[in-house]
Amino acid sequence: MKTAIMGFGNPVRSDDAIGIYVIEQLREKLPETERINIFDMGTAAFEVLFGLKGHSKIILVDAVLNSNEPVGTVFKVPAEEVMKAPQDDPLVFLHGMKWDQALSYTKKILRDEYPEDIQVYLVAIENTKLEVDLSDVVRKAGDKVVQHILEDLNQSIPK
Repeated sequence: MKTAIMGFGNPVRSDDAIGIYVIEQLREKLPETERINIFDMGTAAFEVLFGLKGHSKIILVDAVLNSNEPVGTVFKVPAEEVMKAPQDDPLVFLHGMKWDQALSYTKKILRDEYPEDIQVYLVAIENTKLEVDLSDVVRKAGDKVVQHILEDLNQSIPK
């Protein structure tokens, strides 16, 4: 089983960078292996299309605004729950695509090669000001996500 872990966010928009923070922490804690690929996706959701191919398990991490839950709340949901339906528009604006839309297109393009096991971690945020630091509460939520992912990988990767 080959696993891809992808973190999303804008590094200069404060708590929006939580996906990138999680990726940085995982790079420090996980040994390099051919079975795990870790991607700092930044804001390039379209790259999801290419990063998914060849992997059987995908873990995505991103921030979520307006969740109606306290800042720092961690959600773990199957990708199917957050994917947006693909639009049959031949002029899809690829640079403005979000990862949930990219997943839908990827499923359509990869068909049988589309990974079945895709989990999404979302962290509730409020601050997207022009800052490079995360708030303490969101950083702690990111640490929880890192711990959950490490536990998940220990359970699913044969030693």
